[in-house]
Amino acid sequence: MNHLASAIVAAACACAGAVAQEWTELGPAPIRTPGSLNWTGRIAAVVCSPTNPSLYYAGGADAGFWRSTDAGVTWTTLSDAWPTTAVGCIALDPSDEQIIYVGTGEANFANHSRYGLGIMKSTDGGDTWAHIAEPAFAGRCLSTIVVDHADAQTLYAAVTRAGGFPQLAAAKGHPQREGPLGVFKSTDAGVSWTRLEGFPDLAATSLVMDPTNSQVLYAAVGHIFGDALNGIYKSTDAGANWTRLTTGLPGNPFGRISLAIAPSNPQRLFALIARPSDGTGGGASNLGGYSTSDGGASWSSAGSVDQATYGWYLSVASVNPANSNQVFYGGLQLSRVILPGGNRVTVTPPHVDIHALAWDASGRLVVGDDGGIHRTANLGSSWQHLNTGLGTIQFYAGVSSSPAFPDFVLGGAQDNGTSLRFGPGAADWEHVFGGDGGWTQFAGTFPTPSVMFVESQGTAALARSTDGGETFSSFGTGISGRNCFLPPYLIDPNNPNRLLYGTHRVHERIGADPWTVISPDLSDGGVGAIRTLAIAPADSNYVYAATNDGNVQRSTDSGHTFTLIRDNVPGWPRVTRELFVSPMDPQEVWLAVAAFGADQVLRSTDAGANWQAMDAGLVDVPVNAVAIDYDAAPPAIFLGTDRGVWRSDDAGVSYRRHGCGLPVGVCVIDLRVEPLAVGGPRLFIATQGRGAWAVPLLDASDWDANREINSTDVSEFINDWFMDQSAGTLVTDFNHDGVVNSTDVSEFINAWFAAQAGEPYCP
Repeated sequence: MNHLASAIVAAACACAGAVAQEWTELGPAPIRTPGSLNWTGRIAAVVCSPTNPSLYYAGGADAGFWRSTDAGVTWTTLSDAWPTTAVGCIALDPSDEQIIYVGTGEANFANHSRYGLGIMKSTDGGDTWAHIAEPAFAGRCLSTIVVDHADAQTLYAAVTRAGGFPQLAAAKGHPQREGPLGVFKSTDAGVSWTRLEGFPDLAATSLVMDPTNSQVLYAAVGHIFGDALNGIYKSTDAGANWTRLTTGLPGNPFGRISLAIAPSNPQRLFALIARPSDGTGGGASNLGGYSTSDGGASWSSAGSVDQATYGWYLSVASVNPANSNQVFYGGLQLSRVILPGGNRVTVTPPHVDIHALAWDASGRLVVGDDGGIHRTANLGSSWQHLNTGLGTIQFYAGVSSSPAFPDFVLGGAQDNGTSLRFGPGAADWEHVFGGDGGWTQFAGTFPTPSVMFVESQGTAALARSTDGGETFSSFGTGISGRNCFLPPYLIDPNNPNRLLYGTHRVHERIGADPWTVISPDLSDGGVGAIRTLAIAPADSNYVYAATNDGNVQRSTDSGHTFTLIRDNVPGWPRVTRELFVSPMDPQEVWLAVAAFGADQVLRSTDAGANWQAMDAGLVDVPVNAVAIDYDAAPPAIFLGTDRGVWRSDDAGVSYRRHGCGLPVGVCVIDLRVEPLAVGGPRLFIATQGRGAWAVPLLDASDWDANREINSTDVSEFINDWFMDQSAGTLVTDFNHDGVVNSTDVSEFINAWFAAQAGEPYCP
């Protein structure tokens, strides 16, 4: 049975009814790919127990912290209550493996390498956590944490800026984004921190400690755009003083640098050195690998690795614990290098883009990459994926779902192409299109959503399928212009034969006619491009657009001419769904602003001539997407933020988290209200790091399903409960345990009072 047929069967089995507003994780975990490669999202950190070959820890780039107790066969997330899911590094206390430190903020410098909020610490192997060091490090990222093997109270941390092009785009305006950088030290097990003097106030991209002498530290200064003070520094007095090492190393300019020290020979170190980035995301090929056998006194060339032009993003090194002359360099590919001579062999896992290297207690190499986690038992000759159940996909905005078939979801992911969900399981996803997956659109109507659109990065990389995703053909011929990496496009809700596509201008295609440019440049020039489009469902003459340089514009003639209605809007430089237009009124438009310290939710009732802030009751958090449920009484505002989904029922005066079971700190990048979904109305979201999720919009205590919760619901539930008692039916089996008894009444009343108090019902 193909995936379209599977979706039809699943839809036929869907049933309506009031249920708890509990989030369902839709996946993917992982994506099914040709050859059973089974990819998941980017892994930024991997650490293995030095004593237990079955105990692994992994940090998703924006997926939180995961633990496996069976060497990667299964995984459990331990970070759903954390304030952030962005992870930069993991460290185990050498004197007590139960003590774990996780540095938040992904230190890989990309637009999606989100800012951190300090350190999470566990003293029981990850079962419980304390949030520490937020005042010291929030708004920035931790690339490395090192615990002193001679004194567990002493820790060191290497700190970088959040990433992105333009600089700090991933910081989203966090008030501490430009705080101090470099190497920091704690002498009270991470509670308080002091920045070490004598070390440049620049990004510290790597930090290692001599395994035999904890007074000796090596740190890399790797400001990715280049700096005269970039280089490798050494301290022999626990960080009090630092000396720059230069003998045998190439001259500046350097970019990002990664270090590795040999566990079996602390005099042997390796450094992978990239060239500076050109400031647009390219230009950072590498200067190669270098090694020292005398503790950094002198260096010599030692192999290399293909980092393409992304050495600022792809850089890691690790020495084989059993052979101090063998190093692995991670970049676009993975290289195994052996000294003397620096002979290089490419041993890349089944997915490129390497970010983390670790060795388990049995000597196997475990790799974190843009496709998840892979392991080799023979130094790279063969690989296996460890991605089953590891839900770390980073979706981009523009994920689509089919109201007719609730299991049918189409989404584009960071470096994992576009995938189609066709069944009820988190692993029922199939890879259907390559590249970086971008905006998607279902075009088919009931009963079969057979026509769909997908894209990969770049201008005109649009494709169409007419057979439910089995095959795709190019659909972008004739489109030209600047792009925001993954351009937005839309099917006109009032004309399924009309599409709009955004570069720096709006393109239109009607039926079989060619693409035509219909608008002027909506950006301010330079690299500006359209990052979102919205067509008013009530009147397609109204088209709204936002650009990655902060312009919001409105057209009242189907996209031919535009009027600037807001400028200097901060936010993300890539594709977004920040605009929402009322389905009843084309002049009622909402704007989400993905930045700290801004008006993060704005509403206009006159097509953008005037705006009203609607976030008075919201905590200060970037808002990535907004949607309104007009069927609720009163209408409900839903926000997709950097810290989950928030809801207001009083026009923004107050907000609360919506539903139960969604990770607290997950970054919600896309959000839609689906009032006509089979099985009842639902809220559908896509996240940057934890895949897609859905939650019912009907409250569990809205027994008559009229979107109002009042005494009538109680009366009708009690009447139905007595009918069940006499007829032996299960209509009021509220807790779904197979019997109708007084417990169901109690649970219903609990849900009803929760709704009256404006709280979710979480059984």
